[in-house]
Amino acid sequence: MPTSASRASGLHAARLDAAEYAVRFCDAHPPLTRAQALIEAERCYDCFDAPCTRACPTEIDVPAFIQRIAQDNLRGAARAILSANPLGGTCARVCPTEVLCEQACVRSALQEKPVEIGRLQRYATDAYFTAQQQPDDPLGAPLFERAAPTGRRVAVVGAGPAGLACAHGLALRGHDVVLFEARPKPGGLNEYGLARYKVTSEFVQQEVRWLLSVGGIELRCGQQLGRDFTLDGLLAAYDAVFLGLGLAGVNALGIAEPQAQGLRNAVDFIAEIRQAQDLASVPVGRRVLVLGGGMTAVDAAVQARMLGAEEVSIVYRRGPESMPASAAEQQWAQTQGVLLRHWAAPQELLCTDGQVRGLRCTVTALQDGRLVETGETFTLEADMVLKAIGQNYVPEPAGAAIALQGGRIATDALGRTSVARVWAGGDCRAGGRDLTVEAVQHGKLAALAMHQALCG
Repeated sequence: MPTSASRASGLHAARLDAAEYAVRFCDAHPPLTRAQALIEAERCYDCFDAPCTRACPTEIDVPAFIQRIAQDNLRGAARAILSANPLGGTCARVCPTEVLCEQACVRSALQEKPVEIGRLQRYATDAYFTAQQQPDDPLGAPLFERAAPTGRRVAVVGAGPAGLACAHGLALRGHDVVLFEARPKPGGLNEYGLARYKVTSEFVQQEVRWLLSVGGIELRCGQQLGRDFTLDGLLAAYDAVFLGLGLAGVNALGIAEPQAQGLRNAVDFIAEIRQAQDLASVPVGRRVLVLGGGMTAVDAAVQARMLGAEEVSIVYRRGPESMPASAAEQQWAQTQGVLLRHWAAPQELLCTDGQVRGLRCTVTALQDGRLVETGETFTLEADMVLKAIGQNYVPEPAGAAIALQGGRIATDALGRTSVARVWAGGDCRAGGRDLTVEAVQHGKLAALAMHQALCG
């Protein structure tokens, strides 16, 4: 039930009938049927030195797995995918394929519709994970066998995409891994940071269970670096350490942020939705503003609409071509009833009696290539404002010995940090694009480099 404070602020839970939540939060992009997958697979040219493979951060052999689908060899297709990307099931759902593999598809160069690589990848991995639940189905038999134990022990801090991929790569090579995770469940952003309509928590945990089933990985949840253990302590107890810490901080708006009902971080809003047993328990405003222009902003805005908000706007200080969210994501937001307000920057949060009431914005423009405020202002009414202007790395838990670059952990190409026997990857590592698929590649490469270092 809504509290008196939430009623006063315009925040309400249970804005919809119970059945409506299931309809609105169903799979946004339904999986391909067998017939659709076979037809789509036949569209692949099976290119030599395929540009789609080169465009994939994890270097999945795209033509190979698609040809296996065309041959109805789903186990072979799943093996081709998961050997390159152990989180290939989630990535099939959330990767911005329209700007990665599908944009590089030869058919795109010919001004044709690209092969739907992401949906084909999901078709193959879903078939494998479904078969895994059937004890007698040969399709679901284990794909990989762990190497003989090496006697080496490695600590992996953070059970997000980078940490999971690193732990999997190390375990396959025979090392014993202890995987530390601060939150109650593993998965990182896959579990806590993605829109619920993109991937369910049940699938994320199924994929994690499969990844851990290779053996040699001990998962310890509720264990946080800097609180329950230290980097020095890990180095004393383990042969090597991998840091997949993610981004724990949220960027400030650059204006006063009063303590007010209705002002939230978008990442916290998304996490609440993902972990809610009953979506009707999640309160949302009637008029919602989301500040930012990336994937997090889109996920938060669309889900606010799905929860029953009447008006939802994304406020972004530049034009649509500058938004970090892809054109496809922007179009998706608009089709879900989200208004995109470009060339507007927050100037003042308007609050009354501790409740958000609106936002005063200033109009922006480009002058000589620089973003400037024009002096013109306008006000938007709101009872909920979600901040989605980016996150930042919090260095204190790892300690001052880890060198930083641009506010994130500095590493070489293989993830080595400034501290001996310590590697890092994922969003906490400098120079990345904050993509799940890239975090997986960081973990893969670090696992290989660590293995070589540990075994000479």
